[in-house]
Amino acid sequence: MLKVLDHPLITHKLAYMRDEKTGTKDFSQHLDEIASLMAYEVSRDLPVKEVCIKTPIGLCDTYELAKEVVLVPILRAGLGMVNGIRNIIPTAKVGFVGLYRDEETLMPHEYYAKFPEGLQDSVVMVLDPMLATGGSASAAITMLKKRGARSIKLVCLVGVPEGVSLIEKDHPDVDIYLAALDEKLNEIGYIVPGLGDAGDRIFGTK
Repeated sequence: MLKVLDHPLITHKLAYMRDEKTGTKDFSQHLDEIASLMAYEVSRDLPVKEVCIKTPIGLCDTYELAKEVVLVPILRAGLGMVNGIRNIIPTAKVGFVGLYRDEETLMPHEYYAKFPEGLQDSVVMVLDPMLATGGSASAAITMLKKRGARSIKLVCLVGVPEGVSLIEKDHPDVDIYLAALDEKLNEIGYIVPGLGDAGDRIFGTK
């Protein structure tokens, strides 16, 4: 299921990120803030369990999270979303997926993978600012499923219909969360209008 988080604060901050004049510091700061805002909606249906705690005044029947949350950023741009979500879910563990895209075929290739234990009992959030062709995200999700992950959410800033369609075809059980659904991919696989290369803009590289 696709969920586009049409929130004024998210749209406002994303506008700053889209601007070609926005520098690395402000780009990264706004990415942090948007990731935090998205975390509220992405975590809305996290499973909870009943607990009874003792407050300074008396007993309280309430709820706490029933499963661990694991964040899996797709290197390198996905790293820019980790801190924003951990600001809201500080107990979240972090795994890593390294994929590079062949510039000619646009196909993803794995070069690194490391995950915490217990994926099968956790809610796993795959993080990548851009959902373009969808190849990298689909490959990362496949890697996680092979390692036992059963509850997976894909969290991206900007996506296009082509990428969304691929994830829905390859992984119909995975919910997709976007801050914005853009128009299309250009001839070299970049999102239009998009915001450029997220990794380069986060880390100041070219």
